[in-house]
Amino acid sequence: MLSTKVLAPSKQFARSLASLGGVRSKHTVPDLPYDYSELEPVISAKIMQLHHDKHHATYVANLNVAEEKLAEAQAKNDVSAQVALQAALRFNGGGHVNHSIFWQNLIGEKNGGGQLHDGALKTAIEQQFGSLQKLSASVNGKTAGIMGSGWGWLTLNGATGKLDVITTANQDMPSSVGHVPLLGIDAWEHAYYLDYNNVKVDYFKNIWRVINWKDVAKRYDDAVATYNASKN
Repeated sequence: MLSTKVLAPSKQFARSLASLGGVRSKHTVPDLPYDYSELEPVISAKIMQLHHDKHHATYVANLNVAEEKLAEAQAKNDVSAQVALQAALRFNGGGHVNHSIFWQNLIGEKNGGGQLHDGALKTAIEQQFGSLQKLSASVNGKTAGIMGSGWGWLTLNGATGKLDVITTANQDMPSSVGHVPLLGIDAWEHAYYLDYNNVKVDYFKNIWRVINWKDVAKRYDDAVATYNASKN
């Protein structure tokens, strides 16, 4: 008999989607918290507009369609249709969640981009990696090694409560492997090609100039609090 576990998004996946508007409600593309030109010269306004208004919007549109079809299949108790929709839910749902984090992870240099201030996150980075420079080298090295499209991540490992550096393929989310996303680097070509052509290593190097460390630090504090509460 077919397991019903594959007939709906996982709890972690559902929570990620719910935080962006609810699994059964219509998803929308979040507004950018800055102008398209905010991240120049690291990321051009043209890329930001295409990336946000076209690519992210496509994930959202396709996710809404997939969830409508899932609801119809569940109402009809059509198990085969529910199973067939899982790939679309995972891909487009991940694309929506990952990009929604990505926009918040970035900020222009003139507004504090690239500046990691004293605090719990900085202490953890220095204890585990030695320095921010060594952390960025680790993230860039793993992200550059992705075969095809995907993401590089700084996460909180849900099993250990420690910082971790991982990659995910395509639009898979860190939550799918038990990690809490703190900082995501989009390694899809649409994120950099108009500016950097095939020299993606320059994109990976320069993006650290526009990281919104206040956002990453807040995600870290929340993730640590949740982890500690789960152990009590």
